[in-house]
Amino acid sequence: MSEQKSSQTMEAYPEEGMKSKIKGPVYIDDTTLRDGEQTAGVVFANEEKIHIAKMLSRIGVHQIEVGIPTMGGDEKEAIKQIVDLELPTSILAWNRAVISDIKHSLDCGVDAVAVSISASDIHIENKLRRDRQWVLDSILSAVEFAKDHQLYVSVNAEDASRADPEFLIEFANAAKQSGADRLRYCDTVGILDPLETYKRVKTLIQEVDLPIEMHTHNDFGMATANAIAGLEAGATYVNTTVNGLGERAGNAALEELVMALQYTVGVEMDIQTSLFRDLGEYVALASGRMLPAWKPIVGSNLFVYESEGRASGVIRDPTTYEIFLPGEVGLLRRFSVGKYSGPSVIRRKLREQGYHPSKEEVQKLVPIMRSRSIALKRSLFDNEVVEVYSMLRERRDV
Repeated sequence: MSEQKSSQTMEAYPEEGMKSKIKGPVYIDDTTLRDGEQTAGVVFANEEKIHIAKMLSRIGVHQIEVGIPTMGGDEKEAIKQIVDLELPTSILAWNRAVISDIKHSLDCGVDAVAVSISASDIHIENKLRRDRQWVLDSILSAVEFAKDHQLYVSVNAEDASRADPEFLIEFANAAKQSGADRLRYCDTVGILDPLETYKRVKTLIQEVDLPIEMHTHNDFGMATANAIAGLEAGATYVNTTVNGLGERAGNAALEELVMALQYTVGVEMDIQTSLFRDLGEYVALASGRMLPAWKPIVGSNLFVYESEGRASGVIRDPTTYEIFLPGEVGLLRRFSVGKYSGPSVIRRKLREQGYHPSKEEVQKLVPIMRSRSIALKRSLFDNEVVEVYSMLRERRDV
């Protein structure tokens, strides 16, 4: 973590010393620039893609999935420019299990490729209009070609969560025997729950000795939980996107996954989490997708206190309601005066503005501030709080 904690804070925040359920390291392959950009209506300008890649590298992700070179044009040019930056991060390009796709990736100079092909019968029959043997043969030819050109290879089992379990094992063994470095388990339509994810990934790892990468979608709101379940089952790689961008309901969110791993599972990661808010804001602007105030981890409301009970507790001891420090994700702790605010919030807000009201003054201000908040149907702006306080002092009503 980038923010240093005092010994007192370390004792208060309980993740320290937590025994991890996950064995071994966790590697993040962030796919904001590929699957994130596949969000309907989202297009990143080349300059934006380059800036996002720089930020992801600075944050410390292991690998960046930068796009699809076979698209050509601006897409291929942006990938080349990112490779030319020589970032201290692996650069991976997405490909179909087609040799011509991989040739485009080689043109860009990437060090790793994803070779993607459907694993479920519904995809094989309706999308590819082929059979299982054709899928296995395609894996063999594509992976062997990529390995012959010294590329790191992740074989993507698209729609793995709906694949026949026995064929998925055959699929994974074909990838392994072809020389693949890992298998990406794709819950393409987001149908799994954490318990089922754990069971399936555990079984796959037992049957096939090949590193597994989790790729989870959020159709039922369980992408991050499913990714963690897969890691607990033995997967070592995981796909993320900034802010959870992605097709339909999106993917596992980078910021959620990293903080959940640290604070709920006990996995320490060398990630600069204090940059999460800045990265989230930039991607939100570049994608044209609002960053909700209630967004987990980086939402602006995460450390805003309005109700008296919570505010008074946090003022006395932040760990009363905070699992991690605001600065750890690039946020600030703030107090807002509204319908449920009491003396602690009003006093704190006025002191922030340079005023030092007496206990009696604060008590008289409480019902006035609450009434005004109800009338306006919102929290009060700072200048409105000061205005009410100043007006009452001038009238000698307090």
